[in-house]
Parts: sequence; C-alpha cells; structure tokens
Amino acid sequence: MPRSLDQRREAALERLAASRQLWLATGGGRGGVHLIPVSYAWNGTVLTTATFVRSRTTANIRADPRVRAAIGETTDVTMVDATATLVGVEEIDAKSADAYARVSLDPRVTPGFHYVRLVPQRIQVWSGVQEFAGRTVMSGGEWLDKPID
Repeated sequence: MPRSLDQRREAALERLAASRQLWLATGGGRGGVHLIPVSYAWNGTVLTTATFVRSRTTANIRADPRVRAAIGETTDVTMVDATATLVGVEEIDAKSADAYARVSLDPRVTPGFHYVRLVPQRIQVWSGVQEFAGRTVMSGGEWLDKPID
C-alpha cells in the first residue's frame, strides 16, 4: 500500500538527516551532463557538499545552477531538485563547515576544494512503481500539504 504524503515527507526528512552520501547530477556548460558521488551534511533546510574547484561539476554549476541529487536505493529513493551555489572556503559558516567535515574531508584544510550548497526546490519520494503517483513532497521550495501528482 502506498504511503501517504505525510509519511513520505517524514521519510524524506529522515533520509536527509540519516544518510551521508548522494549522487549529484549537473548539466550545462561545455562539460555536458555529469554525475558524481559525494558526501553531504543536512542542516534541516540546505545540503552542504564539496567538490574540486577545477571540476566538470563546478563548471556545470557555474553554467547552470540547477542540479539533481539522488539519495537511497533505486527501489526506495529520495530525489532532490535543487539550486546549487558554490561557496568558497573563506565564505562558509563554521557550523556548516564543521558538519561537512564530520562526514567527509575538510575543505578548509584540503587545497583545491570549495563547498556546494544545495537548496531544495522539489523533493520526490517513492518506493517502487506503486508509489509513483503522489511522489512529490516539496515543490517550489515548500513542503506540500496535499498531493500534486
């Protein structure tokens, strides 16, 4: 039986808080579509990750800040469409930097990296084809009160 919108929203929040790894897809720019695995920290509203300053991911985000992240398994997934912002080591707040350092390397002491902030715009949650309808739990950066798909 498919989960309700409230149950899926709660599942998304639990997964965002408990997981530490995601697949990050970027597109745009001359680099073309690109997919990388990254660690992340979640503060309740924003995902913080990091990547090489000179990477295809960075070039793609500069060309088009729209990204997509996948967390979980193919049979139980949380998809996050987000707006990405590149944040220099000297610009990141200490709380976000410390949280990220607990799950991965610390860009503050690792040359050649910068942070990437992901602000969710749409979040979808489903566990198998039976939950494909009603999968959107966030739209326009706002948690939904009623299903839209």
